[in-house]
Amino acid sequence: MPIQTTTTGMDKIQSVFTAKKGKKLKTNRYMLHTTVLVVMVFAGLIGYMVKYALYDAADNINSPYNKRTATISERVMRGSIKSANDKILAESKKEDDGEERREYPYEEMFAHVVGYTGHGKAGLESAFNYDLLTSHEDLMSQLKNGVSQKKNTGDTLITTLDTRLQKAAYEALDDRKGAVVAIEPKTGKVRAMVSKPDFDPNELDDIWEEINADEDNSCLVNRCTQGLYPPGSTYKLLTALEYMEEHPASYGDFSYKCTGETIVNSVRIQCYEGEEHGKVDMEKAFTESCNTAFVTLGSTFHLKKFASLNQRCLFDRKIPFDLAVKKSRFDLDERSEASEVPQTVIGQGNTLMTPFHNALIMCAAANDGVLMRPYLVEKMESVDGVSVKEFAPEEYKTLMEKKDAKKLRTMLEHVVTEGTGYALQTDLYTAAGKTGTAENEGERSHSWFVGYSNVEDPDLVVCVIVENSGAGSKYAAPVAKKVFDSYYNNEMKEFYLGGHSISD
Repeated sequence: MPIQTTTTGMDKIQSVFTAKKGKKLKTNRYMLHTTVLVVMVFAGLIGYMVKYALYDAADNINSPYNKRTATISERVMRGSIKSANDKILAESKKEDDGEERREYPYEEMFAHVVGYTGHGKAGLESAFNYDLLTSHEDLMSQLKNGVSQKKNTGDTLITTLDTRLQKAAYEALDDRKGAVVAIEPKTGKVRAMVSKPDFDPNELDDIWEEINADEDNSCLVNRCTQGLYPPGSTYKLLTALEYMEEHPASYGDFSYKCTGETIVNSVRIQCYEGEEHGKVDMEKAFTESCNTAFVTLGSTFHLKKFASLNQRCLFDRKIPFDLAVKKSRFDLDERSEASEVPQTVIGQGNTLMTPFHNALIMCAAANDGVLMRPYLVEKMESVDGVSVKEFAPEEYKTLMEKKDAKKLRTMLEHVVTEGTGYALQTDLYTAAGKTGTAENEGERSHSWFVGYSNVEDPDLVVCVIVENSGAGSKYAAPVAKKVFDSYYNNEMKEFYLGGHSISD
């Protein structure tokens, strides 16, 4: 009995010791978890602060809902915006009454891409609001400004835009609705961006109510980046690419006899104005823009692969750019009805894209399949001319294999030398491209051209859309030619805007 009693006592002592130890371990575990949680929250806070400082600060400053902008503008006079050829596109001036006025010397010509600051902000004025309200003026000047209660001067935005190309595009489009964009395929520099109808940003106070009420013209919309259109036959570039990728060894064997009309997947398709192209291979079908041949080869597509190609080529994807770009739309996938295919492969149906996006696909084809990241700003400079920030060309994405890009370029050259792009023929330079005539809800088709100059070593890609006008070969291609002509014309001319002589 004594032994039993002793054993029980020892068990009780052991039990108490174990309980205390377990409680201590539980407490330590709780403290460890709490410590880890606190560290994670702290690390997350630090990460957020770093992310905000490096990436989000400018976006928040640029937001039209940020009231801090008004406070900053009380201390900093908004910086200027200049073209690549050193012309002022926007600047702030102090009036006699002490008020600041934003002036746009080129009036309507750069309205959409440069933007405005009255009645909200748009274009580069909005996208680089943070930079334009940041001053890197030299320290002594800032001290003097502080003593005399003067504002510091914001940094200057040096763009990639060329006033000579912009003028050529603007005048070539004339009074028609549409858009023109010009991009260097090897660098991604946007050299011109025109949208019409337009407006004079100097006169916004007087015309604001009128242009907002005009739904027919939508002149505040930048059609280059925000206009969505059926691409028509310009889309055949991607249709041809898909066929080459699905038949890498045999696409050259494709043969078809065009009679001007065909029925594919229960859908009746005609060539433009019912033209009969006769016997064609893929290359000739592309050159002559033969709809019936393309719906025939397109009817064989593996729809999942076709959808993947379009995603790779930036459909339904955010396009990286200084200005916001609407997502182009491609609806086909492996679940789509067969009847949806014929219209889609010739750029009709539900397919929609922006002129800017169309230009980027051509840039990739012209640059061995590699798309350079497009950009509008070369650098930021202080008012003293000291470089603050510089932007350099960089590769964004490979859209197609080099061998396929090379084949597409051969086909694009033939469009100009033998096909629908005949308006681009000249002794001044060589050119390649694709015309398009896109049916829409209007009575007349949209007119497209997208292509490049200097076929051996492409210099410039130009994309043109002229709304509700007619054939791409007749309306859009001649506009592109005038832009290319300007690019290769080195003579400096003078033109007049608002009674002022401005060297372009």
